[in-house]
Amino acid sequence: MFAAVVSLTVLGISLGFGLGYAARILKVEVSPIIEEVSAMMPGSQCGQCGYPGCRPAAEAIVRGDAPITICPPGGRALAEDLASKLGVAVNLSDLADHVPMLARVNEATCIGCTRCFKSCPTDAIVGAPKQLHLVIQDACTGCGACVDVCPTECLQLHPIKETLRTWKWTKPEAGLAAA
Repeated sequence: MFAAVVSLTVLGISLGFGLGYAARILKVEVSPIIEEVSAMMPGSQCGQCGYPGCRPAAEAIVRGDAPITICPPGGRALAEDLASKLGVAVNLSDLADHVPMLARVNEATCIGCTRCFKSCPTDAIVGAPKQLHLVIQDACTGCGACVDVCPTECLQLHPIKETLRTWKWTKPEAGLAAA
């Protein structure tokens, strides 16, 4: 019994050191600019950009395969930050600055089909089959993935109501700042 415990302990320690050594030798070097751009992305993994998550979208932006304006949840602010970070010029005239939105369920028409919470990238929708669903507002990113798959159109995107928790100062207009 003692010999089995000792041999398994030695085996575990030696395999642990072997894996640690292999991780250092076979480590894949990642560009630090990709890490920085990935950190700037919203991180909701919503897929609205056409990539499976924010990390692949950041890699495509750095490679030049995707435009800087690819992220709808990030909006104009993210596009400006990415342009200054990467040192490129960007045309933001065609990029509409969307109002932050949240999904809401219309209880009268929800049939509990469970399609919405299966498609939600942030797990903001809770419910059970054939029962009413609910959107957790703190987790909702307003990506609209649930709205697209709802067969009864009981989910709609609504602007976030201004409360003490969501209110922010408005930015001054450019003409007023120069005066």
